[in-house]
Amino acid sequence: MTKTDIVILAAGKGTRMRSQLPKVLHKLAGKPMLTHVLDAADKMEDAHKIVVTGHGAELVRATYPDAAFTMVEQSEQLGTGHAVKCALGELRDQAKVIILYGDVPLITPATIAKMLDAVDDEHISLLTIELADPNGYGRIIRDDQGAIEAIIEQKDANSDQLKVSEVNTGVMALTTELLNAWLPKIGNQNAQSEYYLTDLIAIARRAGYRINGVQPISASEVEGINSRQQLATLERAYQLQLAEQLMASGTSLADPARYDQRGILIAGTDNFIDINCIFEGTVTIGSNVRIGPNCQITDSRICDGVEIKANTVIEQSTIGDFAVLGPFARIRPGTQLGSNTKVGNFVETKKAIVGNGSKINHLSYVGDAELGENVNVGAGAITCNYDGVNKHTTEIGDNSFIGSNSTLVAPVSLEEDSFIAAGSTINSTVAAGNLAVGRAKQRNIAGWKRPTKNQ
Repeated sequence: MTKTDIVILAAGKGTRMRSQLPKVLHKLAGKPMLTHVLDAADKMEDAHKIVVTGHGAELVRATYPDAAFTMVEQSEQLGTGHAVKCALGELRDQAKVIILYGDVPLITPATIAKMLDAVDDEHISLLTIELADPNGYGRIIRDDQGAIEAIIEQKDANSDQLKVSEVNTGVMALTTELLNAWLPKIGNQNAQSEYYLTDLIAIARRAGYRINGVQPISASEVEGINSRQQLATLERAYQLQLAEQLMASGTSLADPARYDQRGILIAGTDNFIDINCIFEGTVTIGSNVRIGPNCQITDSRICDGVEIKANTVIEQSTIGDFAVLGPFARIRPGTQLGSNTKVGNFVETKKAIVGNGSKINHLSYVGDAELGENVNVGAGAITCNYDGVNKHTTEIGDNSFIGSNSTLVAPVSLEEDSFIAAGSTINSTVAAGNLAVGRAKQRNIAGWKRPTKNQ
């Protein structure tokens, strides 16, 4: 039996979230909780995913317009057993079925695989965990031989059962055939008048089947989210896990508690990352990179030996070996900085290709530009790339010098070894080796008197 059907329950309203957004679409580490579960499910071989929606189903559909899963709707919220029943029509024959939850986002592929491995024609599997504080969870009831025989929800448990510290996570796995046979036997004679999926355990025991208990790798895998406070707590726990993985791979963090990874970070060794840095999307960092405090890097590649100073923002760009950026630099999408380049304080680049050894040190804007090697851009220089309708390109040749407070009006080409005098406005080609001066003639007016205030 190699087919795997994965049912993800995502119909809850999440009243305690106090939000118009469906609970499963609230983000953890930069992506919806439901996406975390879908990503884990995707790691299973021949996985067919069914997502059961309810509250905000249209928003869930809009979030995943091209999703490779089947979506079914639970129009009435009658419990987890009823939710799974809504998905029965989408299950394949002779498949192993695992039931996951869209608001339990950190389940790992390894744990899912363990659950499926524990299922055959005579066994089902149940994910349980021992908690110091089991309040709020259904308790695992075992017989004298230690076999799992039932799950009692807290609201239905007696005083002795409430003392049990082993609890149900809600995740279980069994065959399609058993699920089809047993779901109709679930009743709603309980405090909530709901159809509890957990009743399958007692039904399985009465039918003579054994329940294989499986333990997760960590407690965070089975933590569910019902409030923004719980979401924030799990966010920090997850970020600490990511921080520990990063440090184990050879990167030092000034403070693992002040680190945020909201996507994929691939890093070499001997890097240092200061406090309050955020990594979003897919970011690749080479080796011997130093990143100062309060930096934000999104979907970018940082090569070896780069130094990124405090409060620098980098988006969808490539930073060459041994470049130095910041502080307070903004590197916008499409920027490609060569090796040994410098982009200094309060400099903004956008769709700029900057050759090896070139420098843009202070208070400049360089957009839609191609700079050769060893170019020097003075303080306050800008490329005027937008005419109100279209964007145009500025080309600057190797070894050129752009004086402070110069304005380069695109489209314009400055050939190699050009020298632009400070304060110039340039709107036509500068030939190789030429000095360009484009400023009004200075006049000194003798005898000029300062204005005075009216009495």
